[in-house]
Amino acid sequence: MAMSDAAVEPGIPEIPDKLYFKIGEVSEILGVAPYVLRYWESEFSQLSPKKSGSGHRLYRRKDVELLLRIKHLLYEKRFTIEGARQSLRIEPVSNSSVVQTGQQSLFPEDPVPYIRRELAEILEILK
Repeated sequence: MAMSDAAVEPGIPEIPDKLYFKIGEVSEILGVAPYVLRYWESEFSQLSPKKSGSGHRLYRRKDVELLLRIKHLLYEKRFTIEGARQSLRIEPVSNSSVVQTGQQSLFPEDPVPYIRRELAEILEILK
């Protein structure tokens, strides 16, 4: 099964290359319990997984990417639910911040200064 290249970066989980994911699969990818995903679904209107005929949630890749962004805001940036909701409203991830593989960037600002800093640090290590 093909994995996205951007998912190889440390800290960003691998998202399998498939159309739909069951809640258990998404739970494993994100490292959170299924009830957390259901709660986030009730709190974030942008998150709307399809339901199968039997009522099971079917998450698309864009849903998983949005969940990764929500998890980043809540767990790493320590936003409240309301703060994360506002952040997603104010700074929706545009096409320019999506890596070609489809993986959402966790850094919505201009990536050039970040990349320059990283390269300068690598250069110092190599000296």
